[in-house]
Amino acid sequence: MSDLESRIKALIAAQGPISVAQFMTQALHDPKGGYYATRDPFGSGGDFVTAPEVSQMFGEMLGLWCIQVWHDQGRPKNARLVELGPGRGTLMSDVLRTLRSMPEFFENLEVVLVEASPVLQKIQQDKLKDSGTAPGWRNRFDETLSDRPLFLLANEFFDALPIRQFVKTQRGWCERMVTLSEGRLVFALAPTPTPSALIPADRMEAPEGGVYESAPAATALAEEIAAIIARQGGGALITDYGFAAPGFGETLQAVASHSFADVLEEPGESDLSAHVDFAALAQAAKHGGACVFGPQNQGDFLVDVGIARRAEKLMATNPAAATTLVAGVERLIAPDQMGTLFKAVALMPDAAPKPPGF
Repeated sequence: MSDLESRIKALIAAQGPISVAQFMTQALHDPKGGYYATRDPFGSGGDFVTAPEVSQMFGEMLGLWCIQVWHDQGRPKNARLVELGPGRGTLMSDVLRTLRSMPEFFENLEVVLVEASPVLQKIQQDKLKDSGTAPGWRNRFDETLSDRPLFLLANEFFDALPIRQFVKTQRGWCERMVTLSEGRLVFALAPTPTPSALIPADRMEAPEGGVYESAPAATALAEEIAAIIARQGGGALITDYGFAAPGFGETLQAVASHSFADVLEEPGESDLSAHVDFAALAQAAKHGGACVFGPQNQGDFLVDVGIARRAEKLMATNPAAATTLVAGVERLIAPDQMGTLFKAVALMPDAAPKPPGF
């Protein structure tokens, strides 16, 4: 048993059951034993592969998206480029390489990476040391990032934010908790029904056994980002896996070594995530004052912003890489791979033109 698992069990024994959100927060971000705080989980040698690791073209398309949005808004000065959860820095490296083609944008740009993991911060610093910029790092997105036009990228970030789960029972909606049974971590339902104010009206008629997942941290952050963009200009592009319309069902999962694992076993040793509720994210962003575009299937978005043309150009200059390039594009856009499950959403100022890809 790990030290983190022992501490979680001791907390439950002393204070009673904890929410799924609290369990996720500790399992992922505990400074001493949390999953993201202690390792590099990305790539073939880690636990999962993200789109920027599949192909450089993913980051290049997001870079082109930023350039077009910047251009469409009158080329604002002193813009800020922020990435949430930048992994190994691969996406930001590809984006910045693309932005260098537009010196007026690139040379006046402040670059900020929001990363809580000291391990990943060091990897990102090494990756970006020759990027032509002097990036800054923050442990969290906060008000210090609210004073300039904001261009924000978040790829597979919102799916890792903690969720609460509620189950429809005969006595009403009850929150799913994590507790102890015979010394093991198990799920159990709270004995007291959840106040109806916490369940959206469009979810109230769920069948018995239906599961509603909410992500308060995700919606609060989306509203905060939207408010900055509505006030200062810029745009946010969120790419992640999830569902576009409200539904009922559990999506919380654990992944280790590219395979599914038990959510409650060995906390801190597997990645925990849940499908993004894009409808809830959009509602929060609109409340913050932004105009929302999407969700759009990732495959359609990437095709629209020019990934096929970019692949053709790369193959023309490097024919030996053609097979790898085609495979990368296929994985990113094919409906049976990442093209449909993964989606893109853009947050824009109310008066801004429609962004590319939507």
